[in-house]
Amino acid sequence: MLQSVWLAFILTLVIALLWLRLVDLLAHRGVISSSMSRKIIHAGTGLIFILCWLLFPEKPIARFLAAIIPLGITAQFALVGFGVIKDQASVDAMSRSGQRTEILRGPLFYGLVFIILTLVYWKDSPIGIVALMLLCGGDGLADIVGSRVLSAKIPWSKSKSLAGSAGMLLGGLVFSLTVMWIYTAVGIFAGPFSGYSIPIIIITAAATLIESLPFSDIDNITVPAIAVLLGHLLF
Repeated sequence: MLQSVWLAFILTLVIALLWLRLVDLLAHRGVISSSMSRKIIHAGTGLIFILCWLLFPEKPIARFLAAIIPLGITAQFALVGFGVIKDQASVDAMSRSGQRTEILRGPLFYGLVFIILTLVYWKDSPIGIVALMLLCGGDGLADIVGSRVLSAKIPWSKSKSLAGSAGMLLGGLVFSLTVMWIYTAVGIFAGPFSGYSIPIIIITAAATLIESLPFSDIDNITVPAIAVLLGHLLF
């Protein structure tokens, strides 16, 4: 970890912005589709942000400085969505339809959840980290797999598929377990790592069920919400 909380803040901000602009550029130039770029941003941005927490020293101000980064990015999303800022590259990267107002739903909820969980849980508890990794890896991979792998539809949700739910389960487990392994390996959370495995599996399974429900545009709220609830019971 860096000694300077401000240096950690600057590095995290630069890394996050470079990542976002790279994906925006690829989507705007047609290298990747808008649906793919949306999910790449969804999965990658959160993972990068959580790993960058490790740069911050243990100081009270750290979580607040870290939260400024998703706050700033989310504010930009909102301004683009409302049309205050003209940024077609961001619209192309974050919307399925190409309409800027779509950013005011899923992407905006995503950013708000990141701000709240960063402030509330930070590196004090695995609850926030697991919830965010399910939001990133699980929900992100669900759409990618579901849209590319033919499979039966879920009986209670005809717009979603068994392949998508399998992607949600796999992505959520891989992201959550990987990040928790890193955090236990560097001593942020007390070991052994195996002690976190069963709770993460249970939480991921429950989040997969919630993600499969026939509601649109609120997965970015319902998935971390169930993860937080079960996290308080299991960790």
